Amino acid sequence: MERESHESRIPRWLRRGARGAAAGAAAAAAREDLLLAAAAAGFPVAPAAHPQGYGCSCERIGCPTPARHPVSLAWQTQATTDRDTVLHWLRADPLANFITATGAAHDVLDVPAPAGYAALARLTDAGVPVGPVAVADPDRVLFFTATRGTPDDEDEWWPCELDCHPETMDEHPGLRWHCRGSYVLLPPSRVPPGGTGSVRWLHGPEHPLPEPLTLLEALTDACAAHLASEPEQAPAWP
Repeated sequence: MERESHESRIPRWLRRGARGAAAGAAAAAAREDLLLAAAAAGFPVAPAAHPQGYGCSCERIGCPTPARHPVSLAWQTQATTDRDTVLHWLRADPLANFITATGAAHDVLDVPAPAGYAALARLTDAGVPVGPVAVADPDRVLFFTATRGTPDDEDEWWPCELDCHPETMDEHPGLRWHCRGSYVLLPPSRVPPGGTGSVRWLHGPEHPLPEPLTLLEALTDACAAHLASEPEQAPAWP
């Protein structure tokens, strides 16, 4: 009884505040762990904008990709796997999202969510190692793969956006291949509206990166089936 009497004299708001602070510290630690694991896996990361209300922290009027773009225009040279740099960014802006630059250490095959889940089931049933896989709520699944690398002859290289031109729609419906010159959001990023959506791992970055061609057939077949079942949701091409 004496203990209960003593606890009753502690204001409820103070107890709630202590619990909230502990939960916030745990969330911050989990966030650090996720980003450091990605950097340790060799994924170069850089700070990105984050949700601010229903908009973007960049404060650009009519931002076309709120909370889904890097903070700096120099993100390609800024992206790093250095642990201390990543921790500095995290602690300087605890709300920041992070991107990983593709085409150096890894590529990303980015597909509509229904196609991604279908392909993942097919690949898993076939025993094909899929490597790291993330979900970008509510509508995309990201398959991280080994990169095609930089060819000796730069004239043979094409940047990511050319992978998504309408001419390739029949071959790769709904698929975006992020390679050099592109990026994707890394878990645990948050996206609008209101920062309620998220980017989260299904398979973490500790999994080895597969060769992209081992996944491509399953992904393109799943994208084609998805497009055939919902033709009104044809992909928006850049």
